[in-house]
Amino acid sequence: MHKSERLFQLVNILKSRRLAIRASDLAARLNVSERTIYRDIQHLQHSGVPIEGEAGIGYVIDDYDLPPMMFTLEELQALLLGSKMVSAWTDPVLAEKAHSAITKIEAVLPDNLKQQTADQPYLVSGWSHSSAHQSFTYTLRQGIEQKRSVNLHYSDANNQLTTRTVEPLGLVYWGGKWTLVAYCQLRNNYREFRLDRIQDAHLSADAFCLSKEKNLDHYVALIKAQYGDC
Repeated sequence: MHKSERLFQLVNILKSRRLAIRASDLAARLNVSERTIYRDIQHLQHSGVPIEGEAGIGYVIDDYDLPPMMFTLEELQALLLGSKMVSAWTDPVLAEKAHSAITKIEAVLPDNLKQQTADQPYLVSGWSHSSAHQSFTYTLRQGIEQKRSVNLHYSDANNQLTTRTVEPLGLVYWGGKWTLVAYCQLRNNYREFRLDRIQDAHLSADAFCLSKEKNLDHYVALIKAQYGDC
């Protein structure tokens, strides 16, 4: 991370908080040393950013204008809710980016909006999404983006463990469960694999190619033709 980006992130973190935060916590958030945080704080203070505090106690920032975001309260609630869902239900890399987005949004909110967005009625639970689940979700996303096959250990509806090599096409949330849509090399056809039944996933070195009759849009078109738009 470049220094300019780190300074921007530092200001965002301070703006998103009401209470002081220690240099050690800031260092952990930004993955730098405490000495770097002290230098960054001093640089910002000399640049006119109203940061108050001291080593060992913590730092807060006074009123400081960042570029405003022209969002309504409900738009902000939607953005924050979506970011929290990504943070709770996807892989560690996307979760980290979602958390970063939440920090940036909260950093530019006035106090009255901070309280209103904090009081929104939706709770996002990540209890069923373990670290192991997150790990193979990341593997599946890599397979989709890099067009590489994935070897799955999968427990079917009868609790029978099977091994499949699939060409991952997309991750679909059906309103209750996440599903991997893939082209199964064993069945030579599309298959859906519920993520909560995947026991393990390993990225293969074998690449695959999409075609007119093997891609996510084609799969969706077949589903619509079979079941309708409902």
